[in-house]
Amino acid sequence: MSSELARVTVAMPADLLAQLDRYTQRRGTATNRSEAVRDLVRAALVRETTEEPGAYVFATLTMVFDHHATDLRDKLDSIQHAHVDAIVSSTHVHVDEHNCLEVIIMKGRSEQVRSIADALLGTKGVLNGDLVVTTVGAEHEHPCEHHHPHTHTHADGTTHTH
Repeated sequence: MSSELARVTVAMPADLLAQLDRYTQRRGTATNRSEAVRDLVRAALVRETTEEPGAYVFATLTMVFDHHATDLRDKLDSIQHAHVDAIVSSTHVHVDEHNCLEVIIMKGRSEQVRSIADALLGTKGVLNGDLVVTTVGAEHEHPCEHHHPHTHTHADGTTHTH
């Protein structure tokens, strides 16, 4: 991305401008209208990019569930274990005597990440949740199917480099 700035003029209704100014103020003293507009444009472009099925994305899935629901923990674990290639990490928090909060970090193609999230959120006993998806852009894409050499040792003691 070029660091050279170009000036543009944007016309908008006064009430929308007032909302932008309030948004800018909430963002802190280092933010001005221009930076706020740049942030909003970047966010819209990231959202558009991450909605493309083949886009390589990173995501967090936050969900709340009743841990007393029948077999729920086993179902959630089964879904996660079926996708160890996409699930990077998870954090489990005991909220109270009935509810748990879990945050799952994922990476992979947009359609895969969204499919995993849908499966988890659609499991009976999950009360609510939200998927947040982002990307660092195609120039930084480095999915698991890279071609660096990897050495694997098998149970019989043999070693292979791929």
